[in-house]
Amino acid sequence: MRVRIDLAYVLKRFAGRIAVTWAIVLMENGLLALVPLSVGMTIDGLLAGRVQELGWLVAILITLGCVAVGRRFYDTRVYGTIRLRLGSELQRRNSALNVSKHSVRIDMSRELVDFLEIQVPELMTAVVQIGFSLVVLTWFDVRLGLSCALVVTGMLLVYACFHRTFYRFNGLLNDQKERQIDVLAAGGRRGVFRHLRTLRRHEVTISDTEAVLYGGIFLLQIAFVAFNLLQGSRIDGVSAGQFFSIATYSWDYVEAALLLPIALQSWSRLSEICHRLNGPEDCAPAPASQLPSQP
Repeated sequence: MRVRIDLAYVLKRFAGRIAVTWAIVLMENGLLALVPLSVGMTIDGLLAGRVQELGWLVAILITLGCVAVGRRFYDTRVYGTIRLRLGSELQRRNSALNVSKHSVRIDMSRELVDFLEIQVPELMTAVVQIGFSLVVLTWFDVRLGLSCALVVTGMLLVYACFHRTFYRFNGLLNDQKERQIDVLAAGGRRGVFRHLRTLRRHEVTISDTEAVLYGGIFLLQIAFVAFNLLQGSRIDGVSAGQFFSIATYSWDYVEAALLLPIALQSWSRLSEICHRLNGPEDCAPAPASQLPSQP
């Protein structure tokens, strides 16, 4: 029985290494989420003649820098090994395909790993920032927390209207990419031009759809920030440092929330890619061994 290649497959084969990278990502984002609150406390402390809060802020920033640098050294090696092993597996599995499709599908398989290396940490950043911002803003005022919940709900509803559209447009783009080597091998200038023009048309269509989606979402975020600033200024006894924290966490919330549709859009594209990698047309015999988990 042929093993299906998808994100779950890669996660299972490299569970230990990926778990380490994600644990470091969570540590990095936990420290990052503390920065605006620490800055606000430092402002109030310095205005009151204290430097203790400044010392804590410096310690957090130094630790954050060390964790971030270390994670990037480790990530590069782990995900490079995964790309190597996954590409080798597809080479064995897709040997019956023509060269054009074979080449493009190896490139597509790398997008699975790119998602784990880039989009998943960004999504984790978004979740940590959203969760931490929600807690802090609710602590300042319940109405600030309620506005957070409403804007994320509205944003996800907007994206839900675009999921099938992104899936279909990415399918058309991938269909055209799979013809590229055959078109180049044919050698006709007109054929190459038509191929590149078709690629451009699909890419423009996807980009235009993204622009409409993000434009709608950004309007929600503008209303959210304006409401939080107005409401924060009306809190009784709010200090300069507390108002700074409210403003900063509100903007951090916006930036984090905007990462969610980006990750969801990547998921739409990967869904189409996984369907293509495991489609009936690539039915080479099942490999004798599964993807190895050791380099």
